[in-house]
Amino acid sequence: MIERLITAKLRRMIEIYPIVLLTGPRQSGKSTLLQHVFPDYQYVSLEDLDNRAFVLDDPRGFLDTYPDKTIIDEAQYAPNLFSYLQTRVDLANKVGMYILSCSQNFQLMEQISQSLAGRVAILELLPFSRKELINGGILPNTIEAEIFEGSYPRLHDKKMLPTEYYPYYIRTYVERDVRQLKNITDLGLFVKFIKLCAGRIGQIVNFSSLANDCGIAVTTAQIWLSVLETSYIVHILRPDYNNFSKRLVKSPKLYFHDTGLACSLLKINNAQQLENHYLRGGLFENYTINEFIKKAFNQGEEPHLSFWRDNKGNEIDLIKTVGDKQFAYEIKSGKTFSSDFTKGLRYWANLSSATTEQCNVIYAGDKSLRMSECNLLTLNDID
Repeated sequence: MIERLITAKLRRMIEIYPIVLLTGPRQSGKSTLLQHVFPDYQYVSLEDLDNRAFVLDDPRGFLDTYPDKTIIDEAQYAPNLFSYLQTRVDLANKVGMYILSCSQNFQLMEQISQSLAGRVAILELLPFSRKELINGGILPNTIEAEIFEGSYPRLHDKKMLPTEYYPYYIRTYVERDVRQLKNITDLGLFVKFIKLCAGRIGQIVNFSSLANDCGIAVTTAQIWLSVLETSYIVHILRPDYNNFSKRLVKSPKLYFHDTGLACSLLKINNAQQLENHYLRGGLFENYTINEFIKKAFNQGEEPHLSFWRDNKGNEIDLIKTVGDKQFAYEIKSGKTFSSDFTKGLRYWANLSSATTEQCNVIYAGDKSLRMSECNLLTLNDID
């Protein structure tokens, strides 16, 4: 089994909290990880209809049966359990009693916040990071293949082709998760919406355009995008509001949590298609930003990421905030450095008085270099 980088944080949290919640997309490896890291814990999956009926009908009896050191998988199926867990852990006054996992959190997080505030540590597990693929000896041999294959553990574990994996992943997601939402009745139209989102990777979100292309109301587009975000299909990158100029773009940008899934939705059938695809730059940018998010999640941290753009088109692809300092990253899919890569950085640095240390270009090449204006970085430098 490939060692997951979140393991150290997971072990630490179970030593100081009575409950740990591990959330993330379906098939990101949560169940496998928890059973591997905590073999002395009982494992109960609420995917099993008998277990689900037990906990829904008799939550006290369920907790009497599993009073301590228990992994409860797919916990979103029993939201009524959380109030009973609160009483149980408060009476016991122990750490490491329960580990919960869930694959979607449409309503879960609000209920967790109400019932288990102060008693639960919440960690997020995404599909394999690039470093995990490297450590496992399964990193594809080209950047195009990395983007095309994506990072889901099952695909790599079973040596499946992306064209065999992702269409069924989407079908399972829509039929098992989305259909539970009362306000989504036309699943075919919802799939069309997801595909339209994939075509807008790295772009400013325009709800009117998205709604018109899909044939739905703007409010529906907003709700559906929220559904995709809370179920770990897409993530939204917010704009940075540093007041260097009052003419800032204030709408967010759209990305997918897995580029392999996005490629499938875009009908990209092999890695070679990416070499000249119109979204090559957006997909490389998406892949790179995902690595920053995974690094933060694996350390149990909230990613403090944004982008900067003014209404004249001056833009920084990614801003990482660390304390009171900001680090700017221009992300370029070219494999050869060009002086054009630093245009946005120069403009931003003049406004922000940033140092060379704060200005970076990440490109698809394989050589890192410290330059007079910025640091030239490769994907290997996102550690």
